[in-house]
Amino acid sequence: MLYLGLDVGGTYVKGIILNEQGKAVAEGDIPTETGDALAGCCEALAERLVRNAGAVFSEIAAVGVGCPGSITEDGEVLFAGNLNLKNYPLGKLLSEKLGLPVKVINDARAAALGESRFGAGKGFKNCILVTLGTGVGGGIILDGKIFGGNKGAGCEIGHMVIERGGAQCTCGRRGCFEAYASARALTKRVREAMEDDTSSDMWKTYNLETADGRTAFEYMDTDYTAGKVVEKYLSYLSCGLVNLCNIFRPEAILIGGGVSAQGSRLTAPLQKLVDKELFGSTEYAPVQILCASLGSKAGSYGAAAINMQ
Repeated sequence: MLYLGLDVGGTYVKGIILNEQGKAVAEGDIPTETGDALAGCCEALAERLVRNAGAVFSEIAAVGVGCPGSITEDGEVLFAGNLNLKNYPLGKLLSEKLGLPVKVINDARAAALGESRFGAGKGFKNCILVTLGTGVGGGIILDGKIFGGNKGAGCEIGHMVIERGGAQCTCGRRGCFEAYASARALTKRVREAMEDDTSSDMWKTYNLETADGRTAFEYMDTDYTAGKVVEKYLSYLSCGLVNLCNIFRPEAILIGGGVSAQGSRLTAPLQKLVDKELFGSTEYAPVQILCASLGSKAGSYGAAAINMQ
């Protein structure tokens, strides 16, 4: 049998068909149509993928969909602002269109499952994906399965508070992990630091419009201000990661999103900080800090894998 996975993004819906061995037999994408048109958009991509795989729908065991927002257990999207969705029965609509069982989960959890089954988390029964992009998201894999909490409404990794009464978060609370560890938060800190230190080397090739999180990492070894920005960022990031480690004690935490492009320049110092604050001995139950490896394909791989468990 074949397994079809769709990953709904704000710009594109990405898709993949995997065989029983987890090998991709078709991949593709289509521009995202928001609102009531989303199910039809997903149907069109599914039809194209099946055709490109040289298959027919009777060979597809099931369809998995990763979608942003709050998702109910029966595949209803309660709310996804960027997609203009509210109480949208995506799973039911797509199942009717394709004549196949459809399971819908949050896109970050789909990505976590993808990394766990086919990416950097392969071989770990317990791992956590933390994505550092515009926000901080991710998913938790326990005993090889997605952990979602009560009715799948849990695991909002970015919204645990790491500084009570701290910086304002988009969720309405203050001091959230996302407000300090996201790529957007890092970019904000870089630009503030440049304004405070007009002699910083970061000004040599960047200005307040072009500077972003990569700027600080680029100059961290040669410029004091850039180095302090990275040091502070890593302290906040490690704080959140240690909280996750002490609660779930995974075998590995996988870092995804734009910031993960820094590779070992990010993970090496993070590993030291996490090891230093990890509860108990690192010798008995260590936690590896690794970069995710599937990039933008993690969500579609994970969506296909929903029905392979």
